[in-house]
Amino acid sequence: MTSPEDRSRRSLLTGTASDLDHRLWEVAVGAAGVGVFVWDLESRQLRWDGSLLEIFGLDDATFDGSIDTFFASVHPEDRERVSAALEKAIDALGAYEAEYRINTPAGELRWITARGIVVPGPEGRPAHLLGAAFDSTAERDEDARVTQVLEAMPMAFFSLDREWRFTYANPVAQRLLGAVSLDVVGSVIWELFPAAVGSDFEKAYREAMETQRPVMFEAYYPPPLDDWYEVRAWPTPNGLSVYFLDITERRRLQEELVRSSRVSSLLADITGALNETMEAEEAVAVLAELVAPTLADWCIVTLVEGEGALATSHWRERLRDLATWHGDPARRALVERYAEVRISALSDESFVRRGLESLDPVVLESQAEEAVGVGLQSDEARRVLAELAPESAVAVPLRGRGRTVGLLTAYRSADRPTFGDEDLDVLREVAARAGLALDNARVFAEQRKLSEALQRSLLTDPPEPDHLHVSVRYEPAAEGAEVGGDWYDSFIQEDGATNVVIGDVVGHDTAAATAMGQLRGLLRGIAITTGEGPAEVLRRVDSAMQLLQIETTATVVAARFEQLADQRAEGVVSLRWSSAGHPPPLVAVVRDPDHPAQGVDVAEVGPGSALDVDAHELDQDPDVLLGLDPRSPRHEAVVTLPRGATVLFYTDGLVERRGEDIDAGIERLRRAFADVVGRGLAADLACDAILRELRPDVPEDDVALVMVRLHREDKPRPPEAGPQRTPPGLNPS
Repeated sequence: MTSPEDRSRRSLLTGTASDLDHRLWEVAVGAAGVGVFVWDLESRQLRWDGSLLEIFGLDDATFDGSIDTFFASVHPEDRERVSAALEKAIDALGAYEAEYRINTPAGELRWITARGIVVPGPEGRPAHLLGAAFDSTAERDEDARVTQVLEAMPMAFFSLDREWRFTYANPVAQRLLGAVSLDVVGSVIWELFPAAVGSDFEKAYREAMETQRPVMFEAYYPPPLDDWYEVRAWPTPNGLSVYFLDITERRRLQEELVRSSRVSSLLADITGALNETMEAEEAVAVLAELVAPTLADWCIVTLVEGEGALATSHWRERLRDLATWHGDPARRALVERYAEVRISALSDESFVRRGLESLDPVVLESQAEEAVGVGLQSDEARRVLAELAPESAVAVPLRGRGRTVGLLTAYRSADRPTFGDEDLDVLREVAARAGLALDNARVFAEQRKLSEALQRSLLTDPPEPDHLHVSVRYEPAAEGAEVGGDWYDSFIQEDGATNVVIGDVVGHDTAAATAMGQLRGLLRGIAITTGEGPAEVLRRVDSAMQLLQIETTATVVAARFEQLADQRAEGVVSLRWSSAGHPPPLVAVVRDPDHPAQGVDVAEVGPGSALDVDAHELDQDPDVLLGLDPRSPRHEAVVTLPRGATVLFYTDGLVERRGEDIDAGIERLRRAFADVVGRGLAADLACDAILRELRPDVPEDDVALVMVRLHREDKPRPPEAGPQRTPPGLNPS
């Protein structure tokens, strides 16, 4: 017949995983009078065996398995201390120990001594607290009881006397230390474990003895143990008590997690860096610096240029070593030199050629220096390679869309292990991402060249009327391969007036470029056939856009330089303009103190001057953009300019900055404009100087620029303006 205690003990173990059953039996075996418990930290269920129920004066009916019921039995003055001990053990995934008083239902006050260990679950988090407790009230057979607990504890324990001799080791400790000695008791720890001398073990043990304070640490002991341990040691009057756990597997899992995290971070860094640029040289430079030293000691990234297979005898001419890197800064110049001399030295059977022809990594597990050197037909290349002394190497093809666009060659020295399967998997992933990025950079470069050619083909050279010099510039944005919507135009109407138009179609894609071409053609056609002024031309363009269903919007400034006969005699010109939501033109004038009606022509002064320049915006409230409301009225303004004045038209890519008010950009342009005019720069040079100063290093928008300089008519057209170029039969202003 089964006793209530046996049934209680079996109930305690029922439903517990097999490994927990095993550990519980270790705790319970031979521990007469010692109760055992399991606290499930996830479900919060607390299970006691019959002995523990008897110690607490409870039974199956009065104990509901909750931690609150346990704390209700604990003396109120001891509850906080017991709770702290439990939390400390759970947080540290370590040992639990406590001595406390309880009040039994019969009114007895008893002392309880408890020991336990927190056991992790499959994911390494605290899952269970396993422990034992006994009634230590009478202090009878206390040593025997403690020994029983220690013998049954699932963690290793040993004690040292003040002469560093083992005085006790429980079975778990004997098993873990058995590779050194099956019976450690009586031996001096430093003699039995010489590798501990000078190690973290000795430092921590001596610190505990000297300070009389507990210590906790993790340390590795070399073969024959060859394991990692978590150690807790605390001083006693007789020496040192030590609990320890074999955490080798836990460390391995942690290191694997760290490595996986490091690899994931590396791949994310590579992807982010490659996606930040569309320039092949920048992409591979970033790739090389990320691969070494994380995956290799040093590496070289090679670009394959051109199309087609590498089967011809000229295959070396299509290779360029674009980036190198060594984890040791002192050896980077050596890798750079090797890259400079190796391509011309490659044989048809070389390591690089094999990598280029393969779809998978080509691995040299050992003696890489010799294997790579055989394929080098240059003494210098072999000499530099010998100085780098690679022991293992891998060549990974960088594959784009159906072709090899490059090669990553990575090398490790003899003090690092060869490339394993996990390393190769990571390198394959790196190569796949880099190959696609390089192919994208190639396609982008080709599309960009085509786009710029198309864009510039729509921007014709301006006319050059007598004594009026028109300079134009167009700079594409750095981002994106599509043509943009910025444009300029200049033409002469039948009455001889010179027109300048600058505009910006909303958007940066092929549709914007198409709309730009349509608007440009419409505007110049209407202006030529009607001979109307700027405001009327823009009104007619707006109406035509609606009729032709050109669904876009655009900002435009249309300007017309006019001169009547009396104005020619006075040396002045009228500028008539109308704005459809576009930034206003700027005017710079250097007044001639001897002839106030005339301006100083900077062509007469020449570069290097320091003239007093009045540079300002032409003041007019802009009308609505083209394409919004064809019924909206259009206005124009007129200003009289002296000969020698300079007028600047521009698109907003020159003055807009992210997070900055456009007025600040216009003011910056005004100062730069005044500076180039004040220095007497010719119009073409002035345009270039403005672009150099104001264009961002990585421009986000296109820029169109038109500068019109009104040279004086009482003197010959200056050479810097170039030859006069006008339509036949016209007498332009």
